[in-house]
Amino acid sequence: MVISEIFSIFVITTKQITKKIAMITEGKITEFFCIADDFCKIFNQKIQKYTFKANTKRNYHRDSTLSMAEVMTIIVMFHSSGYRCLKHFYLNHICLNMRHLFPRVVSYNRFVELERMVAVPLALLIKKVLLGKCTGISFVDSTPLRVCRSQRILIHKTFKGIAQRGKCSMGWFFGFKLHIVCNEKGEILNYMLTPGDIDDRKPLEYESFMEFIYGKLIGDKGYISKHLFNKLFVDGIQLITKLKSNMKGATMSVSDALLLRKRAIIETVNDELKNIAQVEHSRHRCFNNFIVNMLGAIAAYSLFPKKPEIRLEKQPYSNHGQLCLF
Repeated sequence: MVISEIFSIFVITTKQITKKIAMITEGKITEFFCIADDFCKIFNQKIQKYTFKANTKRNYHRDSTLSMAEVMTIIVMFHSSGYRCLKHFYLNHICLNMRHLFPRVVSYNRFVELERMVAVPLALLIKKVLLGKCTGISFVDSTPLRVCRSQRILIHKTFKGIAQRGKCSMGWFFGFKLHIVCNEKGEILNYMLTPGDIDDRKPLEYESFMEFIYGKLIGDKGYISKHLFNKLFVDGIQLITKLKSNMKGATMSVSDALLLRKRAIIETVNDELKNIAQVEHSRHRCFNNFIVNMLGAIAAYSLFPKKPEIRLEKQPYSNHGQLCLF
């Protein structure tokens, strides 16, 4: 009886894992690999053009059998697979079940070393290819990325001097803040990583962060600032936030009030980044791999076939063309 019960549990677990892996088809893997491979070829050409060549003729380090595009593909696959452990995913899925797609795999320790080499090309790939386009309606918010529990702040060494204490709506934390701007289709338009003690309004002052944003920008009460509103308004961006009780004389149109009610879309984006793409965990042993983990989660989310979205429609002119949200 005991053996039969153990075997039935094993079969059920195997079926659950198969269902999770079945969400990532080989077609999607091949499509992303082709995009990454073409981008890496252009990236390597630019790097070789603008870098100084060493005087020594002998090369002491041979090239890796895994290309940069393959490493980037494996990282994105991990963040889309449902696995919680990279080592378990690489050894039990890539090295065994995906050997026909990755015939020249390396050891897990070597793969972890190769991760930090793709940080720059992966960031550029996200910025240039995977991010969405602004439609005139955008949502902004920040989410904490905790690197350890509050009880272990004093003995934490991996991010010592880099991570900072911060406070969010859920309380105090130690780590970083991920600032995200998305449109009504759930597509990420831009992102920025800051220490945990940085004000949410600070990234909106950088031109590089708001370069391709225009129209209406919806945020929570943490973005209320008269100086920031005037600065963004000059750049063609209308900052819309909830009104405080002491803001006398301030008015808001019906369409802006409806958009504020749909600000939960960016909360859903943050939830999928954390619970599906696994942008946050406390097992990092290197800052470089922490950055690659964050970039891999953003890239994996950008490739999700279905994202949270709100439907915007305009009624006929006879009904005054008011904005309707469903």
